[in-house]
Amino acid sequence: MTAGVLLALTGPEEAELVSLLDAPDTGLRVVRRCADVPEVLAAGLAGLGSLAVLSADLPDLDRPVLRQLAAAGVRTVLVAAPPDTARCRALGATAVVAAEDGAQEWARVVGDLVHSEPAADPVEEEPPPPAPATTGRLVVVWGPRGSPGRTSIAVNLAAELAAHEPTLLVDADTEAPSVTQVLGVLDETAGIAAAARLAGDGRLDAGTMRGVTRRLGERLRLLTGLTRADRWRELPAASLDVVWEQARETAAWVVVDVGAGIDEPVGGLGAPRRHQAALSALAAADVVVVVGAAEPVGMHRLVTALQELSDAQVCAPHASRVVVVNRVRGSAAGANPEQAVVEALARFAGVMDPLLVPDDRAALDRAVLQGATLAEVAHGSRARSAVQELAGRLTGAPERARRGRRVLRRAVR
Repeated sequence: MTAGVLLALTGPEEAELVSLLDAPDTGLRVVRRCADVPEVLAAGLAGLGSLAVLSADLPDLDRPVLRQLAAAGVRTVLVAAPPDTARCRALGATAVVAAEDGAQEWARVVGDLVHSEPAADPVEEEPPPPAPATTGRLVVVWGPRGSPGRTSIAVNLAAELAAHEPTLLVDADTEAPSVTQVLGVLDETAGIAAAARLAGDGRLDAGTMRGVTRRLGERLRLLTGLTRADRWRELPAASLDVVWEQARETAAWVVVDVGAGIDEPVGGLGAPRRHQAALSALAAADVVVVVGAAEPVGMHRLVTALQELSDAQVCAPHASRVVVVNRVRGSAAGANPEQAVVEALARFAGVMDPLLVPDDRAALDRAVLQGATLAEVAHGSRARSAVQELAGRLTGAPERARRGRRVLRRAVR
């Protein structure tokens, strides 16, 4: 069976490569000579070829494009100048060849790729993310819609973790990014968009990752979020997968605040996904902290969200889950709110050990007004004690977790 090849080369060697690939008995045929990346992508998504040979210096050639081609069953060979080969390998190409090797060597590599293994069938799903690094641990704070307090939990959890180990807080919420507002950070740049661009171009490493973050404390850094929710297309999953990898290299703990959406409508192959940031983070997470609110509507949403998260199977098999019920108070949950919440989650969601955060509105309001964390402005806050317990669960510090639990239970009662 003849394999179709797509070409998009900027050098003079294209005509020679066409002759070599179209020669008899090669099992190859050049089906289209493309002028630019959009034409290659259109031909690949249309199923016209199973392999593409591209000049690495083509405009708009990045990791998301190669991910889309791979999802369509198109393997890619990038022709790169020697100084650019490392960057091109980081883009996720099937193979990288040196421009100086010439058309004959390129044709040999293409032939080896086609004949050494069968071409992959086109698939709708993106390739699985890489295995988690052995350095930093990624904690994703997620929960249902309705403002249950995901951002306040994420911000204060990052502060508690940073008290002991280097921590990176990431605002990856593409629906209502607000970490900078909560912390009073006067920064109009979207650090996460800059990181995604560097990752998409194959230029993100631990050093450049630190360069786009902002220092908040001795052991706490922030990767700021989007300045507007309509910029969500700037965070493709293919780039964010690399962002999470490099984030792990910069800190012992990476706390990611994401939006509530994980439901994606069925679209065409390569179509942008509205909630790809949350889905990418959840797929890479070591721990998923699910936050809900302790009132009747909030509890219903939490139970539903836990079921949706389980059904969607978007989390990695190794990821653990912690359920946090925020704003626990008697006026919304009855005379014994702690018992009511625990019993409801056990009965309707099978959650046996939720972490309860009392509604310490005065302390939280003071923290937001001052652009600070609870540890900074309300050291003895009841809510802060609960977040300390959450940090203790994640770090495996049982004594701190037990101490926080005792304080929490006295406060709720």
